[in-house]
Amino acid sequence: MAEAEKTEQRHIWRFFRAGGFDQVRIDRGSDAAALATLDQKLWVALACPTRGVEFDERTLDLIDTDKDGRIRAPDMIDAVAWTTSLLKDPDSLARETDTLALDAIDDAAPLGHDIRASAEAILAMLHKAGATQISLQDALDIEAIFDGTPFNGDGIITTASAEDDATRAVLVEIMDCLGTETDRSRLPGVSQAIVDRFFAEAADFCAWHREATAAVDRLLPLGDATDDAAALVAALAPKLDDFFARVALAAFDPRAADALNPPVASYEAFAGETLASDGAEIAALPLGHVEAGQKLPLGAGVNPAWAERVARFGATVVTPLLGARDALSAADWETLKLRFAPHAEWIARKPETAVAKLGLDRLEALLDPAIKARIDALIARDKALEPQMNAISQVEKLVRLKRDLLPLLNNFVSFKDFYTRTGKAMFQAGTLYLDARSCDLCIKVEDEAKHAQLATLSRIYLAYCKCTRSGGKEAMTIAAAFTAGDADNLLVGRNGVFYDRKGRDWDATIIKIVEHPISLREAFWLPYRQAARFMGDQVQKFAAARSAASQTQLTQTIARSETQIAAPAAAPAAAAPGTPPAATAQQQAFDAARFAGIFAAIGLAIGAIGTAIASLVTGFLRLTWWQMPLAILGIILIVSGPSCVIAFLKLRSRNLGPLLDASGWAVNTRLRINLPFGRTLTSLAQLPPDAERSLSDPYAERKQPWVWYLVLILVLVAAYVVWHQHARWWH
Repeated sequence: MAEAEKTEQRHIWRFFRAGGFDQVRIDRGSDAAALATLDQKLWVALACPTRGVEFDERTLDLIDTDKDGRIRAPDMIDAVAWTTSLLKDPDSLARETDTLALDAIDDAAPLGHDIRASAEAILAMLHKAGATQISLQDALDIEAIFDGTPFNGDGIITTASAEDDATRAVLVEIMDCLGTETDRSRLPGVSQAIVDRFFAEAADFCAWHREATAAVDRLLPLGDATDDAAALVAALAPKLDDFFARVALAAFDPRAADALNPPVASYEAFAGETLASDGAEIAALPLGHVEAGQKLPLGAGVNPAWAERVARFGATVVTPLLGARDALSAADWETLKLRFAPHAEWIARKPETAVAKLGLDRLEALLDPAIKARIDALIARDKALEPQMNAISQVEKLVRLKRDLLPLLNNFVSFKDFYTRTGKAMFQAGTLYLDARSCDLCIKVEDEAKHAQLATLSRIYLAYCKCTRSGGKEAMTIAAAFTAGDADNLLVGRNGVFYDRKGRDWDATIIKIVEHPISLREAFWLPYRQAARFMGDQVQKFAAARSAASQTQLTQTIARSETQIAAPAAAPAAAAPGTPPAATAQQQAFDAARFAGIFAAIGLAIGAIGTAIASLVTGFLRLTWWQMPLAILGIILIVSGPSCVIAFLKLRSRNLGPLLDASGWAVNTRLRINLPFGRTLTSLAQLPPDAERSLSDPYAERKQPWVWYLVLILVLVAAYVVWHQHARWWH
């Protein structure tokens, strides 16, 4: 179908209702192809991170063209447009396989033609020529694709690219001098830039040498020995300049001669030391004795540290250029410096290049234009394959997007996978098993404290768990949503097991809890549990207080008894043996009164309870038979009603959006988790349908019928009181 015809047809969108809101259906390639025309206000999400989600990271990276770690709506639209423009039939996207038929590629466009040619080249390199489809694994087998291919479009040639030994030898020399680059076949090679640099530096080096050939007398006054002689002159120049400067100064003022020569004291300092003729202290002295008009001896009379070099200087430089002589004058030295100045300037312009190690003769031979022309032709041949070879990466991208585009759209534009429960959404990290429950809504988080600040607005009960495996070497944090059951046993520190999407098990420990209602059943029983917990706490407090008071009283009694025994003389003399002291008798009387008061209080409490029960029973029995169930229902509503209403309102307002927003998503709508859907996200422990169950429990707690007997007696007493009051009323 032509592109113009595609745009002329108006796409009819289909929607499904899940989670209390309408979501677009994208289950056909034509739906994806028309994505750009769908109002983005109808998208479930407008951005998501490329990490921390359960999706092929390579696919997400290919869509994330700006490499900012996020996929936004424009990135998704561009990816869809690129993919559908390269497929003859967009509905082939519905076949979510990792293979791509070559005939499915629209090769009418230049890019499509290059991609198909690249796919065929890949198959040929993998010895699959003639295959009608290419798999993702074929496109990923880069090593097998490029191994043994001398030309692969990267502009880098290796020795395998050379067609003759001479060219191959030149490539080896180039790589040895200037280094290598690695081509797609992972072999060392050279690019056009390296080749151009090599021949340019070789040409510069040879041209520099040709200057000496053209002006031998000026640049090489001693021929081949000029370099050694120039090095010797350069080494002696500072000392020679120093010597003749001293001589000139002595000629200017004869009185300076004594000062310009080393003082006797400096020699006296050497007297006690073991000297060497080339020692530093001797080398620092002038070359010779300084006086007006003095020449530098080229034999005897020269500073011992410099004598050998001065003698060699006279034999190899002075004699060949100035003739044989015993001493060197200042004028002679200036003449020599002028003779070596052009050579020094020429040496300073010597090109610093690694190609010089090949030698002048070899470099001159390599400058044959035919040699570089052959190498340039090889590089051009390799570069000619660049579009085709570069399209290999486009082959991988096309195969990946053909496989992953529709699943990604159903986890981005709509949340079909999540709300239809046909599969796990890309933000679901796995399943947490804890407290006889399995939680399917688990999301990876980086910082639980930061995440919880926004996630608490979701009104979902969240347990943040630290998950570790491999002895703690691998770790991650998840936020698990509990949407069924109750929170009685969910405490920080409790352990469970987390299974990730790859089926690997992790040790999970609760480290933080964000509390919200979990279910209506929990809300119904909450007041009774709170009342029972309150009564239990009060009984424990009363028992603890009474135990402490009894312990204190017993301690005080024992202390008083010990005091009385220690002081028997204080007792009345007339007291008969065995008669208790007056104080002890008073204490006993006091204790008896206290115990009597306690029993009286207990009696009053029992009486009050009985009166209250009697009043309730009396009022209940006065009701007609049809009012009694309503009264019971009213009591239940009074006790459990407020808790259930509050929980119902919160459960209806549960929203997945803040939970995902805290993880870097940009959710575009309210993602409700209503009561029926929430119950599917958390599964409670249940016996298998065909399981056999024995109700005999050898460790069951013993029944205590006296409790029921007491209740029955209280009911009978209350009934008697009511009957008696009614009888008096009738009389």
